[in-house]
Amino acid sequence: MKFLKKLIVLIILIIIAIGIWIWSGSYNIGADSPHWAFTRYLISHVRERSIATRASDIKVPDLSSPALIAEGAHHYSDMCTGCHLAPGMGNTEIRQGLYPRPPNLTHFAPDPAEAFWIIKHGIKMTAMPAWGKTHDDQKIWAMVAYLQKQPNMSVERYRQLAGLTAPQGMAMPVEKPVGTGEMPMPATATSAAPAAPTAPKMAMPMSSATPATASGVHRPVGAHLQQ
Repeated sequence: MKFLKKLIVLIILIIIAIGIWIWSGSYNIGADSPHWAFTRYLISHVRERSIATRASDIKVPDLSSPALIAEGAHHYSDMCTGCHLAPGMGNTEIRQGLYPRPPNLTHFAPDPAEAFWIIKHGIKMTAMPAWGKTHDDQKIWAMVAYLQKQPNMSVERYRQLAGLTAPQGMAMPVEKPVGTGEMPMPATATSAAPAAPTAPKMAMPMSSATPATASGVHRPVGAHLQQ
């Protein structure tokens, strides 16, 4: 009985101490201040087990359809490149300021079931939104299908699938050096071409670098978050 009382008192003291620490504001919540090693370890394991458990029952459909992959490239170009990059892209300004750093999805093909769950539901305490709020499952699977092909994709093929190639009669957008993270300004039409509207999509900064190749093994997306 005495032991139980002492344990209760100890727990109360610990709770009070944590409350005082929280109220003091001594913990640096800034994104440019990395987690403590123990915090990083704990969050990483909680995240990985949570994703794996919830993705284990997801049935992966056929992802080989060219039309599905092309649709996924369009969605990925519109929604994902600022954080996860694309073939030929260097780091963007927003990506460099995020913590944890989003995984570079040009370097590996994520596990399809886990990628679907993450895209649909997002991840707390990161900048990953729950796209399932605005996109149905078919659109999400299209992005997953595209991600399986991206690591071995050339810059030209990516631009073609994503619709970033300028229409006939339009000059290609002026490209800025890789790493600026800025949207390129539209180029003016050539003198020989009639006046035309601005290209429907704006290309993100591209470089001539060869995209990294994938190992062919699916990897958990969360494991590539740089804590």
